[in-house]
Amino acid sequence: MAIAATEIKGGSQRIESSPLYNHDLAPAGPQRRTWGTYNFAALWVSMSVNILTYMLAASLIQGGMDWKQAVLTVFLGNTIVLAPMLLNSHPGARYGIPFPVLARASFGLLGANIAAVLRALVACGWFGIQSWIGGEAINTLLATLWPAWAKNPHGVAICFAIFWAINLVVVLKGIEYIRFLQGISAPILLGVGLLLLGWAYTNAGGFGPMLSAPSKFHSTSEFLKFLIPALNGTVGFWSTVSLNIPDFTRFARNQREQAIGQAIALPTTMTLYSFIGVAVTSATVVIYGAAIWDPVQLLSRFHSPVAVVISLLAILLATLNVNIGANVVSPANDFSNLWPKRISFKIGGVITCFMGVAMMPWKLLANHRTFIFGWLGGYAAVLGPVAGIMICDYFIVRRKVLLVDDLYLRGSAYEYSGGFNWKGVAALVIGTAVALVGLVFPSVRVLYDYSWFVGFAVAFVVYWALMFGRVSRS
Repeated sequence: MAIAATEIKGGSQRIESSPLYNHDLAPAGPQRRTWGTYNFAALWVSMSVNILTYMLAASLIQGGMDWKQAVLTVFLGNTIVLAPMLLNSHPGARYGIPFPVLARASFGLLGANIAAVLRALVACGWFGIQSWIGGEAINTLLATLWPAWAKNPHGVAICFAIFWAINLVVVLKGIEYIRFLQGISAPILLGVGLLLLGWAYTNAGGFGPMLSAPSKFHSTSEFLKFLIPALNGTVGFWSTVSLNIPDFTRFARNQREQAIGQAIALPTTMTLYSFIGVAVTSATVVIYGAAIWDPVQLLSRFHSPVAVVISLLAILLATLNVNIGANVVSPANDFSNLWPKRISFKIGGVITCFMGVAMMPWKLLANHRTFIFGWLGGYAAVLGPVAGIMICDYFIVRRKVLLVDDLYLRGSAYEYSGGFNWKGVAALVIGTAVALVGLVFPSVRVLYDYSWFVGFAVAFVVYWALMFGRVSRS
């Protein structure tokens, strides 16, 4: 469906003077609608081909799955998350508005900050994780070129600070520089993945031995006990972007192109690159007797300095790209939404950089259980309900009709009670509480193991019930 100009025109001068408006949050006009199928496919290739995709799949091997179980889990999780991704993409492409502005329809003009800040804090955590991985890569690179560096007890911390500073510089360059990075990094990291796969194939004696490691689970119930939170974590991996995907689809030429580009690229790229992580990690079991799920640590064992240097430089470039594209664009807009007239996209990005350090990423990456069950499962319990509320509001309550100008004006249709839709807030609290109760009561642990699904469903139903009959059209 083409973008209807009548849906976003009019009132621009009126909303520009509003305290809820700035240029970065403004509806994207026709001149900015330049993204087609290729752009969205390239976006997902560039974001999916990254070290954390590799580590996600590798952590499943470390947790006890065989290669088929791990790859199927990743494919299934990404196919599931594609549904809310495309649903939340629709209003962005139709009205040209970013995620925090869209959230004003369901949470209220000021209440949207609750959803936006929750999403932003998760992004800050991911920013810190990616920066830590980049710092590890620099540390390993320096130790390869300068062996004495390996004796520096503060080497990783220093390199983390260096890579963090590089990210900050790119943020200050602006979003166009981000698009440039996306175009060059994915093929490079794909090459590194193929290099590791070739190394594993040669040293493990072919695909037979490297993929022969059996599952460590001795019964179906034992397997399901790991599968359920693993699948939830896989869905949670991209549940962040499934919320803020309007930040990108607002630049789409039409609905069809953005939907096709995402549907083609997301599940396929995630699955293919995950296979590399699974295969190489399975090979490390054969070669070293233990699963090494961190590719940077694996590269440090290589005997060829040239291969190590080239691979680590590629990892640094790709990690920088995905960190900025996936973990800065959204929180920068979200923080800007807190005070549009004072906080620009760049200032929001700077806030993200500092918050990323405060999230202590070294603890989040401590082991596979902390990463999958703690980090991914924990924030999925919060973001699932936000997705349920927004999707219910747009498709069920408002039937895809929004008054764009009113999303920027106090006292408008989305004012609710002092700028807050307390029904949306209540649905968020209830959905999150039900998902998290499994942490408190072991007998209902399944609620936390399926935190994204449970939170989404509960919040969706509660919001629909509370809003029933209140709005049929915006």
